[in-house]
Amino acid sequence: MSEVIKLPEPDELSHLRAVKVDDIVQEIKRLLTEQTIPAIYRNQVLSDRTRRYELKAGIKSGPVEILHTLLGIELKVGRRRLLCPDLATVRYLAVFARIGVETVAIPYDITRVSRIADELESVWQKMMLLIEHLTAQRSERLKSMVRTRLIAEIREEIVKAGAGDRVPKFNQTTRQRR
Repeated sequence: MSEVIKLPEPDELSHLRAVKVDDIVQEIKRLLTEQTIPAIYRNQVLSDRTRRYELKAGIKSGPVEILHTLLGIELKVGRRRLLCPDLATVRYLAVFARIGVETVAIPYDITRVSRIADELESVWQKMMLLIEHLTAQRSERLKSMVRTRLIAEIREEIVKAGAGDRVPKFNQTTRQRR
């Protein structure tokens, strides 16, 4: 990862213009380069066969939790609970639920979900750490505005990329002989 540029201290800003939310968001995007959630989604998920999953996680749907119950692993988004087949799928969906995406594509090949979930969670944590670092010694309001703007831009890019087909396509290249 590139070196993080240290912003000036608040008392040094008296002669400079105010730091804008858009400037901080662009700096975070620049530092993440191609390791962004939409880039991973486009390049690693949508490039292969996928299935659509309806999260119905609105923008203000509440906190996202992963629950281990007697019935299995569930993703709790606000008041809703979604039963998931395995931990990798829950981790994958949790990232998109935090972003507030309504529908998302899941790789049909379940062996890839865990690796992609690792990458998505890693990028999410880097993004949150960069927000904390670049807004250090700033108001909580600025920090919240940067987080909200960055998540909104990510949500727009994911929605623009699409959620794939409802049912995956199966290409049958063999013919039966009679």
